[in-house]
Amino acid sequence: MKILVTGAAGFIGSELALRLLKEGHDVTGVDCFTAYYDVNLKRNRVKRLLEYKNFRMHEVHVEDEDAMTAAFNDSKPEIVVHLAAQAGVRYSLDHPREYISSNIVGSFNVIELARLHGIKHLVVASTSSAYGANQKFPFEETDAAPHPLTIYAATKLSSELIAHSHSHLYGTPTTLLRFFSVYGPWGRPDMAFFLFTDRIFKGQPIDVYNHGDLMRDFTYIDDLVESIRRLMDTPPVAGMSVTRNDSLSPVAPYRLVNIGHATPVRLMDYIEAIETAIGKTAVKNMLDMQPGDVKQTYADVSLLEALTGYVPTTDVKDGIQAFVEWYRDYYKPD
Repeated sequence: MKILVTGAAGFIGSELALRLLKEGHDVTGVDCFTAYYDVNLKRNRVKRLLEYKNFRMHEVHVEDEDAMTAAFNDSKPEIVVHLAAQAGVRYSLDHPREYISSNIVGSFNVIELARLHGIKHLVVASTSSAYGANQKFPFEETDAAPHPLTIYAATKLSSELIAHSHSHLYGTPTTLLRFFSVYGPWGRPDMAFFLFTDRIFKGQPIDVYNHGDLMRDFTYIDDLVESIRRLMDTPPVAGMSVTRNDSLSPVAPYRLVNIGHATPVRLMDYIEAIETAIGKTAVKNMLDMQPGDVKQTYADVSLLEALTGYVPTTDVKDGIQAFVEWYRDYYKPD
């Protein structure tokens, strides 16, 4: 199968592309290698992919329509997995325009090109941040999400709406995925699990927001990739719901799906798991809640299970241990 993966140098994109290459698929990767975080880490992720003859890479911005058109023409994909985005809730507080360009304009380019190429299934990454100020737990895909708390969340919601209208108008089978706090080896250095690990190894204090009174639904990378891979083979069909709370659109072959562990973990327990894996206690700066943050995330994954027969199972302690082992091997801290 011919598959195009945007964000192929990213944390999730590189792991998914590697899985697909091992299965023997022809994979085209798209990424612009922005300096939002360590570009060398991105390059090293892609080095693993370039070992496969069935992989090709386009170093372009998704918001560049001409370059993306060339990437589609070169790859002639049957399935597109759109993971490229300007990520980071906190970064969006100071750099909002970058999110508009990448997450809205870039996503539109991918959605439109997918239509023009008549692909079999368009899979688009969204975020649990889309639930915003929602206070109903766990978060279900059918919950209204009218109150995003950051520009990042607002841009991802916008891309969801654009994808829905496109699916309605042109019939492209489209699945939107709302990810919940993904972590694991080869992860993003700007994310809490990576920052905590890095600073604890270096003997530097870590910032703990809301004085540690936060809960997150943490999803291990291997579980996420398995979920995406199964959903790729499950394109939505208009009028064919699978459960009572199916998010399938009443007017389009379009569906929203949560991917999370469905077991929220206290932030302080998460930090303790990192401390245990490293063998050092963190010095903690206890701070107030940061603007745009939410106190709890919690995924309902019953739709994921109904569609794929699978739910994430990796325990946080095991996932953190695997990440710390990778960090030791990659960075070789003293």
